[in-house]
Amino acid sequence: MMCSSPMPECGTGRNAIMSKRRDVLSATAAAALLGVLPRAVQAQAQAQPWPTRPVRLIVAFAPGGFTDIAARLLSERLTAALGQPVTVDNRAGAGGIIGTEAAARSAADGYTVLMGTISTHAMNVGLYRTLPYDPVADFAPVSGVATSPNLLVAHPSRGIADVAGLIARAKARPGILTFASGGNGTSSHLAGELFKSLAGVDLLHVPFRSTAPAASALVAGQVDLMFDTLPSSLPHVREGRLTGLGVTSAQRLASLPELPAVAETVPGFEIGVWTALFAPAGTPRPVVERLDLATREALPQLRGRFAELGLEPFSAGPEELAGYLRAEIAKWTAVVRAARITID
Repeated sequence: MMCSSPMPECGTGRNAIMSKRRDVLSATAAAALLGVLPRAVQAQAQAQPWPTRPVRLIVAFAPGGFTDIAARLLSERLTAALGQPVTVDNRAGAGGIIGTEAAARSAADGYTVLMGTISTHAMNVGLYRTLPYDPVADFAPVSGVATSPNLLVAHPSRGIADVAGLIARAKARPGILTFASGGNGTSSHLAGELFKSLAGVDLLHVPFRSTAPAASALVAGQVDLMFDTLPSSLPHVREGRLTGLGVTSAQRLASLPELPAVAETVPGFEIGVWTALFAPAGTPRPVVERLDLATREALPQLRGRFAELGLEPFSAGPEELAGYLRAEIAKWTAVVRAARITID
């Protein structure tokens, strides 16, 4: 029915229609708001400052070793820089696999990070037929921490004075000279295999259950050679119990200029035990960047303490570390395959 005069029923009808329109608009707005709220809450959560609680730093090896020492020195600096405790959590076992897998399966929220190593993220790829983690796909590279070259040492009674003399002796007596290691697949073992390949010599590998008894056997003259860690072997060299033939860094160390680099005689030979921070894949980029910045700012402060332990700062951001990791995986996988080393 048409309304042409201001009758009460006409006003009532218009009011009803306007009321319905307001109800519809209110319902639509409410629905839109309900859709926005979860995103707003999520954005607000992401905007919260990090960290707001302690950060766990997993070390996949026992306390007291190279990786653990570097992690504890760094954790003190990170605690001060981040304003929250950064606590070391040792998860040793299976050549670093147990702790590394635990880190890979942790929440990607920045509250769990891993002190990865040349073993966990490079050598293990070629050594094991299957790994419960992927060092590239399961982790976000954060920052380099420390490196330490090995030292090629010989027992003084063997009369080997330098790397050239070692190569000459090994070629004259193939398979006779022995080199000790801390076990199959360890960095001291693979250093020897890389040397054999690049120098074209045949040395007999003698594995021990760990680095300490291997070094003791060398000092006792039970084996001929070893690629030992610098902190372990240097005191023996300085006291005449071992002969230092060369460091395994690409160049001579500023702290030990009297010792040549093995690469001066065997071009391309280089191996350094390294550690670096990794976070579970998917960790927010701002968290990764803040951790990287805090780490790289800490390294100059740690240089003196590192030097006392035979360590050097390894400054590398996320992209540089990612490229370095790919190169290390390719390098050590090739060494492992050439030497036909497998660990089940």
